[in-house]
Amino acid sequence: MPKSNYWADNYIKKRTQAGQALMHIKPGQRVFIGSSCGEPQHLVKELSKAAGRFTDLEIVRSLSIESGPLTLIANRSHSQQFNIRSFYLGSASSTKINKNKRFITPINLSQIPHLFKSRMMPLNAALIQASPPDDFGWMSLGVSVDITLAACEAANLVICQINPNMPRVLGRSFIHVNDVDYIVEYEEDLLTIKPLPELEEANIIARHISRLIDDGSTLQTSLGVTNEAIMHCLSEKNDIGVHSQYLSDGLMRLVSIGVITNRKKGFNNGKLVAGSAVGSKLLYDFIDDNPSIEFHPSDYINNPSIIARHNAMVTLNTAMAIDLTGQVAADALPFNNYTGINGLLDFTRGAAMSKGGKSILLITSTSDHGQKSRIVPCLNDIAVVVPRGDVQYVATEYGVVNLFGKSLQERALALISIAHPDFRDELFSKARELDLIDIDRKFKQAIKGVYPLKYEETVTINGIPITFRPAKPVDERSIQEHYYSMNRGDIVSRFFHEKKSFVHDQINTTFEIDYINDLTIVATIGELGFEKIIAVGEYFRNSIINMAEVAYSVSKEYQGMGIARILQQKLAEAARNNGIKGLVAYTAPENRGMKKLFYKLPYQIRSENDEDMVILSCIFTEPLENEE
Repeated sequence: MPKSNYWADNYIKKRTQAGQALMHIKPGQRVFIGSSCGEPQHLVKELSKAAGRFTDLEIVRSLSIESGPLTLIANRSHSQQFNIRSFYLGSASSTKINKNKRFITPINLSQIPHLFKSRMMPLNAALIQASPPDDFGWMSLGVSVDITLAACEAANLVICQINPNMPRVLGRSFIHVNDVDYIVEYEEDLLTIKPLPELEEANIIARHISRLIDDGSTLQTSLGVTNEAIMHCLSEKNDIGVHSQYLSDGLMRLVSIGVITNRKKGFNNGKLVAGSAVGSKLLYDFIDDNPSIEFHPSDYINNPSIIARHNAMVTLNTAMAIDLTGQVAADALPFNNYTGINGLLDFTRGAAMSKGGKSILLITSTSDHGQKSRIVPCLNDIAVVVPRGDVQYVATEYGVVNLFGKSLQERALALISIAHPDFRDELFSKARELDLIDIDRKFKQAIKGVYPLKYEETVTINGIPITFRPAKPVDERSIQEHYYSMNRGDIVSRFFHEKKSFVHDQINTTFEIDYINDLTIVATIGELGFEKIIAVGEYFRNSIINMAEVAYSVSKEYQGMGIARILQQKLAEAARNNGIKGLVAYTAPENRGMKKLFYKLPYQIRSENDEDMVILSCIFTEPLENEE
């Protein structure tokens, strides 16, 4: 009889038991095993049972979920039987990873398919998992396309576990029955990850980050507690798109409530595009035959030039440590999937090339229950994953800074300002020793102040979005530029005399503040890290009388827009919250603008003349009587 090319006939011929299929793998060969939640667990367990007949079998995998049966092989691995080669771009400093460091192959995820297909790393066999074939013989790789598709195309021998629980995911996720060598039918639950515990630090970081993500942005998210918290904070956003290495439960929730529409991506509009899914069974059901979702291999998903084609690409990735120059170490932290590290640099660089793109690194300020700072003077003996020239936004629970285009001194001061307050003085001293900041600059206790996010607000005035927020140590140069741009009359009104210099020692009380006894609110326009400060409002607490002295300045072109009134409202709110009794202002008799502004406060105003000065004051417990 002639050989049949009908896929159904071939399917029957190729069907066998796992043990029989694995007999075709020989000692000394190199075997790829499907990664992440797509790991063919049954095949891996059978391979582990057969370990005794192998010598020098090299297992190639992407370092991923450690709860899977592949861990059985890794844990019992001996050089005479198995060598586990793991693709991992992280710093490899954690104990679990470090013990097998010698088997790690650092590489960007976007480059692994080329490594396979070029035969620079020839694969003798690939063990994969797929959905049952459709009417045309096509099987979907389901939850894990990433590097698995390239391995299938490059391997000499492909053994496929057919699992009815594997979702049929659209996109470039398919392999044909005719292109595999052996088929093992075995139904089992897919690997899932447990719901992540809630961490307060993650929730605070999420609130900081949500303000950086505009409507219409395209997201890439990694896995972990912080990213899940960010997903919860995006529920009020509109027309978000997704081009991501992973699809998670958090992204699924945003699709279900209409936040993610993929309409404004600028590339692959209308499609949520990812390389794999890691999450719950509900997530796997969600992606099954969903026409709005496409999975593609990692040489597409992680290709920086593809990433850059999306509008306002925002990448959210977790870091392990960062030094004061901006060098980043990254490892899989608790509750994060290891493979996420492999795509970090790809997406960081892709976002940098995207119009309106933002690369954001997320890092909790401490480790070991608050005993160690994750912001360190130097990354001694820790591998750098993201070079300092590629780093843009960095966020901790104490704030967000933009390091792009900043000097080493600006970087050091910025990172110290978002470090845990308990470590800021030590970091400041080390930065001076390393000549990262001026040796004459003194550490002030105010630098330990915790940034009060609650006073941050963006208001659109005359069509201009203006952000009102507490000042930060990194605002020094912008505040100087604001003062230098003021005309003579405004300078005299603000400082009571002509002033031509605004050097650090003269204005440092404006930005080196503790946010309680001293507070400055600035009005800014432009992107975080490159804002132009157009107005400054500040108070200084007189502890003897428990009153806050206030002062304001607004750039000439923005006067008459109500900006000073908003500054005053925020300063009054903060002063009340900080236990201050009231406000006091000193101004010249001819300064009608200041007097008019102060009288807009909803309190009884006292006015006194003191030689050539007018003293205005109010007490928070003395509101204006309601007018009839």
